[in-house]
Amino acid sequence: MALNIVWSKRASQRFDHIVSYLIIEWGEKSANDFIIKVFDFLDTLSEFPEIGSLENKEKNIRGFTLQKQVNLYYRIKDDCIILIIFFDNRLNPKYKKL
Repeated sequence: MALNIVWSKRASQRFDHIVSYLIIEWGEKSANDFIIKVFDFLDTLSEFPEIGSLENKEKNIRGFTLQKQVNLYYRIKDDCIILIIFFDNRLNPKYKKL
């Protein structure tokens, strides 16, 4: 059974920020490729929610590297997956705040 995907406000904002950056710096094709990659991964994630590595055991937060520059952090809760943040790995890790 596939789990529902729920986007947190922070995940949605960071995703939009990354897409905007890609459009400005690399063009629409790169941004569209990234969007397709994310949504393909979310389809897989809904079927296999434990695919990501356990990053914070106490908070049950998992992470997955979408591209070498971007990680996705999420939490499995009941019958849904909550997307916490898309993190640009080039940023200072103190901004991750899991």
